[in-house]
Amino acid sequence: MLSRKQKYFFLKFFSLFSIVRGYNVLVIIVAQYLTSIYILAPNLPAKEVFFDINLFMLVLASASAIAAGYIINSFYDSEKDLINRPRKTMLDRLVSQRTKLTSYFVLNFLSVIFASYVSFKAVVFFSLYIFGIWFYSHKLKKYPFVGNLVAATLAVIPFFAIFIYYKNFDLVIFVHATFLFLIIVMRELVKDLENIKGDLAHNYRTIPVVYGVEVSKIMLTIVSVLTLIPTYFLITKFDIGYMSYFFFGSIIALFIFVTILWKSNKKLHYVILHNILKLIILVGVISIVLVKPALILNRF
Repeated sequence: MLSRKQKYFFLKFFSLFSIVRGYNVLVIIVAQYLTSIYILAPNLPAKEVFFDINLFMLVLASASAIAAGYIINSFYDSEKDLINRPRKTMLDRLVSQRTKLTSYFVLNFLSVIFASYVSFKAVVFFSLYIFGIWFYSHKLKKYPFVGNLVAATLAVIPFFAIFIYYKNFDLVIFVHATFLFLIIVMRELVKDLENIKGDLAHNYRTIPVVYGVEVSKIMLTIVSVLTLIPTYFLITKFDIGYMSYFFFGSIIALFIFVTILWKSNKKLHYVILHNILKLIILVGVISIVLVKPALILNRF
């Protein structure tokens, strides 16, 4: 049996893990490695990519900056989240605001240290990225359109760090990035619908608050249709192997998404829509291994 002190320690640990969205950070780490091995450096031996110390440091720098970003976002949104996510917020409050800020600065410092191993340019890149996350959390997220676009851009930027490192400028990478960017824009807009009560109470000028729920649904429908453009090119114009099945599946998932969207009128419905988009992103990450799997196996 665990003592009361041990139970409290584990609760605080899970609270901090919840605040930094540890599961999201782990998915991003896996996604960066799979993208490097299967897309950005397809001609290098997989072991060479996997054990590349510079890549490892860039991934650590990204993970640290992203975790810190979740902390500062939680710090600024603590009052709003009491309305939107009362249970999660009560768990998160086991970690004091002082501990959150300390962890925030430590993680950002570690991010810069990891980046400094690679190059001075990497230090500048991640310093600007850290500032961008803070400025978004402090100011930009309260404004319609700008907040959504900046949030989606910040989510994609860590992949550009390794993209720049490998200097692979193939068009297929930009098309993949466009698909991911559009899905994340949709996710951010669904989050605004999901959190509309807290946003109204704390004067966040999000798209649903300023323009209404119906306009938000129209925009989500338009963006979901726009995702068909990169999907079409990836399936028909590029050799992405068995990953094409993922994109066929994503078309079906987005059709289901839009169908549920126009019937949604409760927070639970928007949570389901949010989870559909998260599932598309997660399955997309796993599906990267389907890009010529036989050829990749021979590289180990």
